[in-house]
Amino acid sequence: MNGGLVRLKELYQDLKPSEQIAASYILQHPERMLGLSIAQLADESGSSQAAIVRLCKSMGVKGYQDLKLKVAGDLQQGQSGRSGAGYLEIRSGESVENIIECVSGNNVQSILDTVKVLDAAVVAQAIAALDKARRIFFYGIGASNLIAMDAQQKFLRISKTALSFADPHVQLTASVSLGAGDVAVGISYSGETKPVIAALRSAREQGAETISITKYGNTTLSTYADYPLFISSTEHEIRSGAMASRISQLNVIDILYLGVASRDYDQSVQHLERSRRAIKETEH
Repeated sequence: MNGGLVRLKELYQDLKPSEQIAASYILQHPERMLGLSIAQLADESGSSQAAIVRLCKSMGVKGYQDLKLKVAGDLQQGQSGRSGAGYLEIRSGESVENIIECVSGNNVQSILDTVKVLDAAVVAQAIAALDKARRIFFYGIGASNLIAMDAQQKFLRISKTALSFADPHVQLTASVSLGAGDVAVGISYSGETKPVIAALRSAREQGAETISITKYGNTTLSTYADYPLFISSTEHEIRSGAMASRISQLNVIDILYLGVASRDYDQSVQHLERSRRAIKETEH
């Protein structure tokens, strides 16, 4: 996957000043950067070769040439992955037509950018852990708790013992009951939600395998995850409901859910059919 420019945007605020200088130049002149050696980039950006090497490490790429390949891939696809439209902010007095376009476009953009920062190997490991899990606990506060509830509902339908907890104290209490053979999933866009961090840390201490779903970058929550999964969503001034990030989180949950379901497809279909029949019977 590509995602060089997306990763730079997501990590920018967490970079060291010397790395930010190089990152700013790359973001402003991606086409120009492709024709530069590391020494030339250091000279033109006013950075240093050492800072660029550190920048590559911060981004999780193998080196400068790997970074150039990822940036080139982004440019070939269209810098935003969506005809160059990028994220759009809703302003005061926007028409309904523009609101429809902005919200829908930002949601699509968030998913496309998340594809670029998700590590397929880590996703596969997370799916394997969930598949063999005895119990799965999902942790999230506020909007992220809605994601946890959605995950609980999905995994229950394929006969996985899954629970989510709205109360942060119950989250922490429940985490103590986990152990080897269980999986805890912490969901927080910022990766800095204290109750979720505490619950995931506690679950890990009890021997459970842990998964985090956070924004791309170095977050506290991801440090307690055996399988850190990242989303991309450049949130703007209007963040009520954390709109685009919520869609990205739901998308990751769907990936995990379908990944587990596909490992034993026939059995999953049987469980889904039974749950459909049970729900249908309650409607009459």
